[in-house]
Amino acid sequence: MSQMSRPCQMMLLVNPQSGKGQALTLYNNHIQRMLNEAGIKHTLVITERQNHAREMVKEADLSQWDALVIMSGDGLLYEVINGLLERPDWEEAIRTPLGILPGGSGNALAASIHHYSGASPVTSEELLVSCGFLLCKGLVSHMDMVSVHLCSSPRLFSFLSLAWGFVADVDIESEKYRHFGAVRFTIGTLVRLASLRVYKGRLAYLPATRDHNSEEALRSNTMLCKDRVPPVTLPAVRDSSFHNSCHSNNSLKVRRVESTPSRSVTKALPGPHDSLLPPLDQPLPDDWVVVPEEDFVLMLAMYQSHLAEDLLAAPEATPDDGVIHLFYVRAGISPTALLRLFLAMEKGAHLTTNCQHLVYTKVRALRLEPYSPKGIITVDGEVVEYGPVQAAVHRGLSRLITG
Repeated sequence: MSQMSRPCQMMLLVNPQSGKGQALTLYNNHIQRMLNEAGIKHTLVITERQNHAREMVKEADLSQWDALVIMSGDGLLYEVINGLLERPDWEEAIRTPLGILPGGSGNALAASIHHYSGASPVTSEELLVSCGFLLCKGLVSHMDMVSVHLCSSPRLFSFLSLAWGFVADVDIESEKYRHFGAVRFTIGTLVRLASLRVYKGRLAYLPATRDHNSEEALRSNTMLCKDRVPPVTLPAVRDSSFHNSCHSNNSLKVRRVESTPSRSVTKALPGPHDSLLPPLDQPLPDDWVVVPEEDFVLMLAMYQSHLAEDLLAAPEATPDDGVIHLFYVRAGISPTALLRLFLAMEKGAHLTTNCQHLVYTKVRALRLEPYSPKGIITVDGEVVEYGPVQAAVHRGLSRLITG
């Protein structure tokens, strides 16, 4: 093992209001010491308002940073990712390694990273310490991004989930209980189960295929600092520098040629093109599957393993598997059965409950057209425009510090 010729340089963005407002205290008690002991230099940036981080990374000179690390809930990382992909130099910017330290009430990506490490489930400060340790190890993996098209807004980019129905309702309606921390989701679930809603809509998807999964495999890990050597040399390592991306040199160029811009995206907008998605106002290709049911309790599209610290929603998910893990629950399920489903999800056992109302499949793209006049759609836990929406996965587009 060789010595680093220079320490890492991280920008650490902290939302002081996240969770119970304890993010800075947790930083002082745990993270500052861990980074100092690991010889990792970092600049602390305290966000002051919504979209502050988005604006900052959109204009920042990224050449001075080896990584951007977020200490908050999932919402702050959502801002950072979309800021990076709004830059003129987005292809280089999105390759900046991203780290997450749990500091909010929704810490799904942090829980996912801990899960990918193979460690036993933990929550709260134990999860923070685990993620801090993995951050200090400095191993970087590819991470999928999902582009999301809405009717009248520019497209968004998502790293975690797209939700409609029960899950989105609980996430947003439980905001009033935010001062309770992560338990707000439990309270919100019980409240929503008391009067279960049914939503009408049309759901369609492009199935993932075995050929796609095998031919586009991108199982690679790189080091956060160019000169740091991993404790264990993995056979899948392709290079030792996160600045060299075999994925963006090839796949994205193909997408640029073959893509047809959606109605919600103009040619002037940066970011990768979506070859899998027709415009929202045009029919879907013949190889898409249209779900026969039109009455739903929920639709949930996941690309990480966890929906929350204690919800292992997609047990088979990995950061760069190139698929969207699509779940939907058909109308007719009782509140008791739905509660059992979510209790089983705490250990990732919901797929073995043989619930006749639950459907799970792996897809590369999807389209949802709500018929119900009112409802909530969320992307990474953030409310977006209610109406037709479609999404497609971009495999390995970004980089994630996973340890």
